[in-house]
Amino acid sequence: MLKFKWRIPSFVLSFVLALAVFNQDAEANDRAPLILEGTETIYQRVLTRPNAKLMDEINGSEIEALPVFQPFYVFTRQEGWVEVGPSFSGEPKGWISEQQTVLWQQNIVGSFTIPANRNRQLLMNDLGSLEDLINNEAVRDLQERLVSEANAGILSADSNVISIEPENFVNIQDSLYLMPILDFTETFDPVAYNDLLLMEVASLPKEEEVVKVQEDNNNPFDAGIVFLLDTTQSMENYIASTQTVLQGIVQQIAGTEIGELVNFAVIGFRDNVDAVPELEYRTKTLIGMERRDNEAPVIDAIGQAIDVANVSSPGFNEDSLAAVEDAIDSIDWGQKTGDGHPIDARYVILVTDAGPKDPSDINARSKIGAVELQRDAEGKNIVIMTLHLKTDTGSSNHGYAASRYKELSRFAGSSYYFPIENGSEAAFEDVSRRLVTALTDHVRLVRGDDRVQSEEETSVELENLGRAMQLAWLGATEQTQAPDVIRGWVSNMAVEDSSVLAIEPRLLITKNEMSTLAALLENLISFGEQAQSTEEQLDFFGQVRGLIADMAQNPDFVINAEADTLGGALEFIDRLPYQSQVLGMTEDRWAESAMFRRSIIDGMSQKLAQYRRWLFDSGVWTELYEGSPDGEYVFAMPFDVLP
Repeated sequence: MLKFKWRIPSFVLSFVLALAVFNQDAEANDRAPLILEGTETIYQRVLTRPNAKLMDEINGSEIEALPVFQPFYVFTRQEGWVEVGPSFSGEPKGWISEQQTVLWQQNIVGSFTIPANRNRQLLMNDLGSLEDLINNEAVRDLQERLVSEANAGILSADSNVISIEPENFVNIQDSLYLMPILDFTETFDPVAYNDLLLMEVASLPKEEEVVKVQEDNNNPFDAGIVFLLDTTQSMENYIASTQTVLQGIVQQIAGTEIGELVNFAVIGFRDNVDAVPELEYRTKTLIGMERRDNEAPVIDAIGQAIDVANVSSPGFNEDSLAAVEDAIDSIDWGQKTGDGHPIDARYVILVTDAGPKDPSDINARSKIGAVELQRDAEGKNIVIMTLHLKTDTGSSNHGYAASRYKELSRFAGSSYYFPIENGSEAAFEDVSRRLVTALTDHVRLVRGDDRVQSEEETSVELENLGRAMQLAWLGATEQTQAPDVIRGWVSNMAVEDSSVLAIEPRLLITKNEMSTLAALLENLISFGEQAQSTEEQLDFFGQVRGLIADMAQNPDFVINAEADTLGGALEFIDRLPYQSQVLGMTEDRWAESAMFRRSIIDGMSQKLAQYRRWLFDSGVWTELYEGSPDGEYVFAMPFDVLP
């Protein structure tokens, strides 16, 4: 029988797959942190509030001033003080007044979404007040009144409003703000019956004071547009139409201030040149993103793309996701313009008549899936828009391609997937012209100029997108932070429209923890791939259960060996508000079908590829407190990229 090789790194296992560890050192010292009430394996932790101080004893002398949001394990509670230490396995380091801490029951934080298609949300005093707001028959009118009163500074005490969401967008990946989720309960919207997650949050900005930088002429709002062009045989006429459209728009903005603020780049893509060398390239940057006085080189670059491949690709689908990956990673979105700021509004327009290569396809360059790429792009304020030419030739491919491109082409809760029925060249040219014009109008509207395209010619989604980009720009320009509250209750979905996400729960993961998660996935994938026979495949879950049973016998670990799922064995995971296909997997479900097992393994492979990207991307990691080691840098990871 194939033996299951599981490598467990020496550092503490990720809280994402948290095996709550009682270290031998703690046992030897006869000291271990307190257990969280209602659990068997989870230690009590607190977060420091502003101006917290570590003391040598209760009411004693100060050891050091502590940074905001530093996590500590709690060893003792006494007389309104907590004895704390940074490690569960070491000795406590001192005492903090309980009033200078916040109890943290979950390693999760809240992240505001861009409020472009919803109202600003209110943080309420308690759970009951939030539920009263949600259940109010005139909730939309009440919310708008309370927001107006909050803006005017005339909220009454009986409103039960603690604070209000910032008007501008705060990108948690660009500038980490700390809004820990302290508690939560699940319910549903009484009108639409959508699921709601009601969360108690604490907002603890890293800096006590916010210095606003007023908009001036030295920091204008600008835009970058990258065309990703399928340059295979069937695309010649559509590329020519793209060239025509862009040439007209470039001529329109040439010599104007708008022309100086809209930048273009072009990437061509085909397929695997190892399989078909005559394709010449898989992806090729025909022209990069840079400040130009004259955009004629961009028109010429699209002209190069018209020289399409003269051979067929391996299969109908092309490696469009490789081009998207290049647009995210290789295009210089952080390019410094004359005034020293990176590009603000970032758009990628994908033009193709084929679906993307599935990450499991041997001819695909990357194992990263559409969902993972979309989350990576949105985290970097890049919106991907797909013009999908649904030609007769690819009719059998349309359903697959549409589902993947819809996953890829989401931003701020809206879809930017544009199907061109029957591959109509006239419809393609019209949609392309209206789309690019709408994007240039985003710059005009921020400047206060008249738009070129009427409101009737554009869509609500594109209007919201322009507002989203403006709010993100203002948030960065004015250094907007999360509201400075201690505790308050808020819904994850907008209270006025429960179909719109307002606050997204995320896992606050360290670099070491993500490395651990990647190592664990690698082991699972390796075992699944190596097991060839039906007996070996069905024994996968048995091997994992055996591992859990062995760990349960080890005094270093506290784990439920009788659980029916991996998640159930890990108590901390069971308490998180998310559904995991892998951790929710049962033995019966695993044994049910080979297709299910294949989908699990492929899904883990796509997540693993994205984790590796993040691990080597210094831009996503933040130093939580001064002097923290590299392995303790943190990243607010979305739930939907968990395995």
